[in-house]
Amino acid sequence: MAQVLEFKLPDLGEGLTEAEIVRWLVDVGDVVAVDQPVVEVETAKAMVEVPCPYGGVVTARFGEEGTELPVGAPLITVAVGSAEPGGEPAEAAGEESGNVLVGYGTRASSGRRRRVRTGTGAGIGAGPKNVPAADGAQETRPAPLPRTDASRTDARRPPAFPVASHAFAPSAPEGTPARADAPPTHPDGPVAVISPLVRRMARDNGVDLRTLHGSGPDGLILRADVEDVLRARAAVQDRPAAARATPAPATRAAAAPPGGLRIPLKGVRGAVADKLARSRREIPDATCWVDADATELMRARAAMNAAGAPKISLLALLARICTAALARYPELNSSVDTEAREIVQLDQVHLGFAAQTPRGLVVPVVRDAHARDAEGLTGEFARLTELAREGTLTPADLTGGTFTLNNYGVFGVDGSTPIVNHPEAAMLGVGRIVPKPWVHEGELAVRQVVQLSLTFDHRVCDGGTAGGFLRYVADCVEQPAVLLRTL
Repeated sequence: MAQVLEFKLPDLGEGLTEAEIVRWLVDVGDVVAVDQPVVEVETAKAMVEVPCPYGGVVTARFGEEGTELPVGAPLITVAVGSAEPGGEPAEAAGEESGNVLVGYGTRASSGRRRRVRTGTGAGIGAGPKNVPAADGAQETRPAPLPRTDASRTDARRPPAFPVASHAFAPSAPEGTPARADAPPTHPDGPVAVISPLVRRMARDNGVDLRTLHGSGPDGLILRADVEDVLRARAAVQDRPAAARATPAPATRAAAAPPGGLRIPLKGVRGAVADKLARSRREIPDATCWVDADATELMRARAAMNAAGAPKISLLALLARICTAALARYPELNSSVDTEAREIVQLDQVHLGFAAQTPRGLVVPVVRDAHARDAEGLTGEFARLTELAREGTLTPADLTGGTFTLNNYGVFGVDGSTPIVNHPEAAMLGVGRIVPKPWVHEGELAVRQVVQLSLTFDHRVCDGGTAGGFLRYVADCVEQPAVLLRTL
């Protein structure tokens, strides 16, 4: 006798509300163990594998690869207590785990995945045909959540496999706007919206959700519905007064410019866009910069690497200089609590560093950078950079930074005005190190010169503090022996 349990996309943490299915790791009919990864998803933070807390036989999958699902949406159903061919009970059947995500939260089982077929069915969603379920199992299965705006892509790309009757229904076509002119069906009942992002968008823009009829399943209000109302409102305001008397209903097709390539702002790119826009909205930033003679720093690094020990990277030396500077100027290792109207100075330095990857810009975080020497920093930078290139950084690797170091000199540029990585208070940018004419000891000479830029939150300190920090960093670059005072 088997009981069919439904496993839903778990809470991903860090404020994440949705994820995109990248690759299924199991098929319908496979036997899964407790905590075995069943699907690889991409969030706005990283790519992660999701382990299933049940052991048994997979009877159905929900969503094709490339589909975005909200937290709480069904992923798979598992027949718990079923038997494998030969009469042996399924591995770990009936057990349940508390694991959430591989690499985030508790650790998943280290055993190899076993993929064992128990039937000959071909289609996803044909699980009940492959694995007989107990009587009444379908009736006891929890009802799935309705589709939210995170799955709008399904309207343009229908599923390529049969979907069980309890799976998501496709959302309304792209060109179907929400109707804000008709009275709500249930003015005193709950609003047909489950996405917190949609609620916040409506609240911030003064849209009454009770006046909307959503274009999603069962009248569910999607993000596109709120955007349609905002576009219609903007169109009315932009038209002359004579034309406003008879406003025409706005549609997404009419508002979109003709031609051109449309690239969705989602995943890592969408997360970066949201964070940069929020930084510009909330942080009154200012930038100061200085040119420094890095000749002695380059000589010191060459001497370290010639000593036969593990090689020391230039980024690690700059990071060590930053942690020493933050110990002198802790105001820049802080954040602003806007609700409490307080500046929070932090005890530890969790140093983020910008890394360009095939998936876009990410900022891995070196934990407790203030407690690491140059060799330890070099190793940690190398480890996180490799994970970033492979796309296997966990959410924990990408969050919790208190200060960011951005070496844009690797792109061959001299200077920049960095955008503060919200909710941090400052970012140090480093340009390329190039030979330039420089006055050294009273004479003109060719030296290795670098431009350093500091963008800081003007709420946490004044220009004097920011200038002192940057000047100390420049002094350490020009005379690395200055660091000996802090070792």
